[in-house]
Amino acid sequence: MKTKPMYLLLFSGLIAFVLFVSWSCTAPQTQKEEAKPFERPVSEVVTPDWAKDASIYEVNVRQFTPEGTFNAFAAHLPRLKELGVEILWFMPIHPIGELNRKGGLGSYYSVKDYTAVNPEFGTFDDFKRLVAQAHDLGFKVIIDWVANHTAWDHNWMTDHPDWYSRDENGKVIAPFDWTDVADLNYENNPGLWEAMTDALKFWVKEADIDGYRCDVAGMVPVEFWNQARVALDGIKPVFMLAEDEGERSLMQQAFDANYGWEMHHVMNKIAKGEADATHMWSYFRKNNSLFPEASYRMYFTSNHDENSWNGTEFDRLGDAVKAFAVMTYTVPGFPLIYNGQEVSLNKRLLFFEKDEIDWTGTNLSAFYSTLNTLKKENAVLWNGASGGKMRPVKTDKTAELFAFARKKDESKLFVFINLTAQELNFVVDDEKANGTFTDVFTGETLTLSKGMELSLPAWGYLVLK
Repeated sequence: MKTKPMYLLLFSGLIAFVLFVSWSCTAPQTQKEEAKPFERPVSEVVTPDWAKDASIYEVNVRQFTPEGTFNAFAAHLPRLKELGVEILWFMPIHPIGELNRKGGLGSYYSVKDYTAVNPEFGTFDDFKRLVAQAHDLGFKVIIDWVANHTAWDHNWMTDHPDWYSRDENGKVIAPFDWTDVADLNYENNPGLWEAMTDALKFWVKEADIDGYRCDVAGMVPVEFWNQARVALDGIKPVFMLAEDEGERSLMQQAFDANYGWEMHHVMNKIAKGEADATHMWSYFRKNNSLFPEASYRMYFTSNHDENSWNGTEFDRLGDAVKAFAVMTYTVPGFPLIYNGQEVSLNKRLLFFEKDEIDWTGTNLSAFYSTLNTLKKENAVLWNGASGGKMRPVKTDKTAELFAFARKKDESKLFVFINLTAQELNFVVDDEKANGTFTDVFTGETLTLSKGMELSLPAWGYLVLK
């Protein structure tokens, strides 16, 4: 069946939130009422073991180097290995449609051929060689997949015109205002399901990739993704990331991870003074009610969409950039680095033109390397159910300070993040906050105890392991 329009997805997400609020804010039960235990959704997905401690790095091939090719990017693999990321996500690498193209080079998400590479980036053999090089260095590789729509000059437009959505006059339509692409119709089109699944299988079999980031995954039927996951896992265990947060059933059988869009928006609001730490806790309570513990939310301070359309991380978060980066790495989730963030990319990259990343900014590689090492070496920070549970740490500054602890077996982590633009003095008021820890960023030793006073600069952070 054809998926719900976006407004229905948003409405269903709102209903889920209202139900969650109602559940969490109900009046105390009478003695005659029986408490109904809360049941968190469960995922049937078997996530590859290599993903449990991984972070992800997004690669925009066109803008990464002056050449904008696979071969030129390959020279950066040793540097990215040192940075400590494990999964490389390549934005769409397919040929881009020319009919109704936007800009001079077009959108990566206007796919003309699902089983070929964009000649601007190199050849299919170049890409296979890049994947092999990445694997040799210990990386996993996933590529962007656009299953909801194609370019107007994709051969399916002439060979299978019945695979496309049409208006009341029989004219093929674009989704929303994305005029450079034509909407695919999965309803009663088994041939489309088979062809799209075969194309997905092609890259796993022929290029040995390790999975997909699936564009607007919620606009494609969940049943399609469910059967596609089975087909792909039949070749090799894959990792699947959904660009979605509204269609929760995607996380039951098809996808290992999805987007933490809402947390991203809360971070933006906090940076502007429109929200505080209490809103962050509200987000996590909601998240825990909606998604399986085994699935991952991908958290980020930037990505290709945010950078190009809504501003750089510095435009949106200002001086809070590093504080929120620390948050994305230490809360239960799955952190993303968008290419260039390791050198403080402070430039909106053009989406439809060549616009190379400025690699001359302030180098934050050591900062991100510290976070990646912390995540990999401490099981308490591993992804999904492999990591430790998070609980609030009591302080006298609940609105200004996001303070939490995570524990797994004998490993403990305490995190304090000042979510204000002023220096913050606070008192730890938590009996469980005790022990001797190491400051992750300075290496200094600190003995934590109830009643102790601490201070953080504006947007400062303290991570204790």
